[in-house]
Amino acid sequence: MIGFWLDEHRFALELPAVERIVRIVEITPLPNAPAIMMGAINVEGRVIPAINLRARLGLRQRAVTLNDLIILARTPKRVLALVVDAVEDLHQRQSGQVQTATSIFPNLPYLKGIAKLNDGLVLINDLASFLSLDEEKELDTALAGAVSPR
Repeated sequence: MIGFWLDEHRFALELPAVERIVRIVEITPLPNAPAIMMGAINVEGRVIPAINLRARLGLRQRAVTLNDLIILARTPKRVLALVVDAVEDLHQRQSGQVQTATSIFPNLPYLKGIAKLNDGLVLINDLASFLSLDEEKELDTALAGAVSPR
């Protein structure tokens, strides 16, 4: 797993979902994108949508700073840019250290599980559930408009 922080909240992603971590770059607003999107970034010629992770997880909003990082992570349908405060080293875990999120919080969206580490708990995000079908369609339309020749 790779851990990351949003304020005092600690989260993680399964390592196979993480493409790489980059320093913050300019995020260009995308007209007609779902409200959850911050915009898009250009990574080596690829247009990658940037999700407002704080809004998606119901956390306090704040402006992006030059110290923020971007995790490029793969969902089943696309790569997303996730703006985070900080990133932690990989965590080795054993299967017994992770509980499914539904076993503790049955109606908690966007979480795959909760890992027990030596220094506390970490919430493991479920990237497959980050965007609803309607948001996926809106995003496809917004991206098509943003990258089509004019």
